[in-house]
Amino acid sequence: MKNLAPAIFPPKGIGDAKPGNKAVLDWVHEIATLTQPENIFWCDGSERENEFLIGESLKQNVLIELNQKKVPRSYLHRSNPNDVARVEQFTFVCTPTKQEAGPTNNWSDPTETYAKLRGLLAGAMRGRTMFVIPYMMGPADSPLTKVGFEITDSKYVVLSLRTMTRMGEIALRRLGDDRNAEWNRGVHSLLDVNPERRFICHFPQDNTIISVGSGYGGNVLLSKKCLALRIGSYLACKQGWMAEHMLILGVESPEGRKHYVAAAFPSACGKTNFAMLIPPAHFKGWKVTTVGDDIAWMRIRDGRLYAVNPENGYFGVVPGTSYKSNPNAMRSIAHDTIYTNVALTDDGDAWWEGKDGEPPAHAIDWRGNDWTPQSKEKAAHPNSRFTTPMRNNPALDPDVEKGEGVPISAIIFGGRRSDTVPLVYQAFDWNHGVYLGATMASETTAAATGAVGRVRRDPMAMLPFCGYNIGDYFQHWLDIGKRLTNPPLIFNVNWFRKGADGKFLWSGFGENMRVLKWIIDRCEGSGGALKSPVGWLPSPHDLDLAELDIDHNAVDELLGLDHEEWQKEIAAHKEFFDSLGGVVPEELQKQCEQLAAGFDL
Repeated sequence: MKNLAPAIFPPKGIGDAKPGNKAVLDWVHEIATLTQPENIFWCDGSERENEFLIGESLKQNVLIELNQKKVPRSYLHRSNPNDVARVEQFTFVCTPTKQEAGPTNNWSDPTETYAKLRGLLAGAMRGRTMFVIPYMMGPADSPLTKVGFEITDSKYVVLSLRTMTRMGEIALRRLGDDRNAEWNRGVHSLLDVNPERRFICHFPQDNTIISVGSGYGGNVLLSKKCLALRIGSYLACKQGWMAEHMLILGVESPEGRKHYVAAAFPSACGKTNFAMLIPPAHFKGWKVTTVGDDIAWMRIRDGRLYAVNPENGYFGVVPGTSYKSNPNAMRSIAHDTIYTNVALTDDGDAWWEGKDGEPPAHAIDWRGNDWTPQSKEKAAHPNSRFTTPMRNNPALDPDVEKGEGVPISAIIFGGRRSDTVPLVYQAFDWNHGVYLGATMASETTAAATGAVGRVRRDPMAMLPFCGYNIGDYFQHWLDIGKRLTNPPLIFNVNWFRKGADGKFLWSGFGENMRVLKWIIDRCEGSGGALKSPVGWLPSPHDLDLAELDIDHNAVDELLGLDHEEWQKEIAAHKEFFDSLGGVVPEELQKQCEQLAAGFDL
């Protein structure tokens, strides 16, 4: 899988957007000296540059052009079959001491790791072009906005970052020429895409990320999980804000009252669906808008939490996406989209399992092989992706570029649980809500390598993304609560509970509006609830279930608490806390005891 294509020589006026900041220039010179590229391409983020790079990518089979009548300005990219998901086992946090990385991260000594990576990068870009990408995370005028530079030898990374970030001149202007300004250093090289030489390493104290040996987006778009969450969470703790793996949505009533909600779900648990929710016909006049589908940066202002979406696009899971499950996502990816590891139909369209209509009689699968509906393998990889600009979303919130952010009324935690956890319940207070987040769990999906379907504790959906000691992260949440005079209410949801027949009890998708409506009612002080050992539970009468085809017994099961199951759940909470080796704050241990006492355990 070596890239032996000739290096790019851009036309005059493209690929020469050099920054005026000498610290950046010195760093680029250092990396170029190490990697020895054939030439350097300074990305400016312009439309002309984009067209040029797409043309080069088509020539070199980095991209395959799709049917431009069916999906205008859209392309297919195939990653190496050994390189299709985030690789948590090869993802490292490199801090001076192992304690700073904490028990949930793979730790590596910074000095040793730098030496190893320098060895891998030595001469790695010979015969290739080194792209230097200036980018900005966050709205142009936000105090939370961060500037990063990614050096890469992958055109796919350049084209994807143009979609996912505010890239080019805008980032150079934000950084300015102050040598001491804060900015993130990111280095990526494909090397030979060998899993044995694949490392994604974060150096929080240096604000640096180095990724080698992978071409998959989650490992190489260094703006995303790497900066926005792993480095971002470390900076947030130091600087007194929050970097969270959360969607942000707006919900507006027919009377014009508007609330914003942030929600943390592990990958492939319905984040994008919820962020782009379309209310069912019964909720005529209600509007749901998307601020972000994956990441929320939040700060305290006037005693409240305000959130911005630092990203500029969506990097979502494709399988299961359809006009039935997520019409706004389908409209968003109908043009100007890069698809990764989906199938290619004979008429040049993208196809995946769960797409509307009948499967094609024949297609080329994500590996490049012939496929028919009788094939044993799936046509699209379960973790195949779309990369599309947020501007494509017809439900984009009008305040998405608001630098001060949007005020958060509620925080929702949720995972994929087939039993035990009710459809929705509310925490008693902020600290109890932190406990809900700290103990949330989900049945694993294809978004990360490893076994699928086992229950994994995933605190705040941040287990793979917290860039420092998880105990300090929990304490940071508790400390934020002390500074809030008007904190968001905190809830837990579970769309995925199943009945004895193995089928989902809840309709999900747009019908999740019924749960969201109760959450908003609680924020406004008008929704009813019953006190239970786990929190405030709605009764069936508190949820607006009108015109929903659902059995009363299913509703009772969705909202019910099985004491035997919860006995096992609380034991699992204790086991998880114990597994962290004494870093869990005393307040959360106390919350666990109170939960057990509620069940008389």
